[in-house]
Amino acid sequence: MQLKTLLEDVDYQLVQGNVEQEISALIYDSRKAAPGAVFVCICGAVRDGHDFAAEVTQNGCPVLIVQRDVDVAEDVTVIRVEDTRLALAQTSAAFFGHPARELTTIGITGTKGKTTAAFMLQSIIKAAGESCGMIGSVSTDDGIECYESTNTTPEAPEVWRHIANCRTSGRQSMVMEVSSQALKYQRVENLPFDVACFLNIGRDHISPIEHPTFEDYFESKLRIFDQAKT
Repeated sequence: MQLKTLLEDVDYQLVQGNVEQEISALIYDSRKAAPGAVFVCICGAVRDGHDFAAEVTQNGCPVLIVQRDVDVAEDVTVIRVEDTRLALAQTSAAFFGHPARELTTIGITGTKGKTTAAFMLQSIIKAAGESCGMIGSVSTDDGIECYESTNTTPEAPEVWRHIANCRTSGRQSMVMEVSSQALKYQRVENLPFDVACFLNIGRDHISPIEHPTFEDYFESKLRIFDQAKT
């Protein structure tokens, strides 16, 4: 894929380099640095990807997507955006060819009951004769990969990889558990849900490392409706 195609939905500034080059991977984990990979410098609670900019370019990454200045060699392409988390979601959709356009996607959020509701809904869809994938806190099954999940909603590249796998394997729909953290930190940004479900809300996740206030938690949950048809 050409870099300019990857950036088709992104509002960006070309700091140095060029967008007329082929890229082969999209990453946000510096340990996966490799030739041909675009490294998106996201700012996490513990690690800031910008701190690893020089390291990943030395390990072969020819392109960086940043939201602040970085000191790298002149032959590295640097793309600057306002929000790298948003850019990660946008480029992930483009990298996998916008597969959600060819599936029915259902997102379920809520403090309690997401897993139960997701499994029940998947069973109903299957009983109606339609194949259905799952991304959730217990298991992930996209028709190609099937494993025990480590978190409720993975980062954007993994979300879009699983949706693309659903499309490749011939599945017609995808049921997803969508955590408040995924909504707050834009892991599912740019994902058009055909149906969004908000089950309930409690005070379980009010803390300095999750949601500092109930209002922040509630507002994060409500974001799911901004990208839903129903």
